[in-house]
Amino acid sequence: MFGSQRRRRFDRSLLIASLAIAAGLTLIIWGITVSVTGDDRGPLPDAIESVSPADGASQVPQQSGFFIDLLAGYEGSLTIDGVELPVVRLDELGGLDQEPGEQIDIPPVTVYEPGNATLAFTPSDGALISSLGPGSHRASVTYWKTAEGRDEARSYSWEFTVV
Repeated sequence: MFGSQRRRRFDRSLLIASLAIAAGLTLIIWGITVSVTGDDRGPLPDAIESVSPADGASQVPQQSGFFIDLLAGYEGSLTIDGVELPVVRLDELGGLDQEPGEQIDIPPVTVYEPGNATLAFTPSDGALISSLGPGSHRASVTYWKTAEGRDEARSYSWEFTVV
């Protein structure tokens, strides 16, 4: 019974293919474990849900806008490359003479939307920053609880690279 079994011949091409597959899987797993994406790029303060462009972004277009999402109950201001941008509240734009559905002219400043606790700015003509030149840039958001006021403000800074 045992003597009639034949040993399989060693197949070198099967061994090489198996080693190549194992090496490929090892490289994929290693790449996933060392990659830095999303929230892992830089821990944000608890009061900041997200910033755009992201911290460490390396291919930001020159006319990219800025968007900071704060927790409800916070407000803030935006500084880019040392220039603090004026902030206007979205709920204060327009006047009593606005008709429902009528378009509002938004000035080229940082717009704070209190309903969503967001700050938004897009470089444009007439703004303190009309465009971002290629290279490294630094942005900073100063934020505070609305109930406490700006005297209790904290700040968070991040860097990105424009192409």
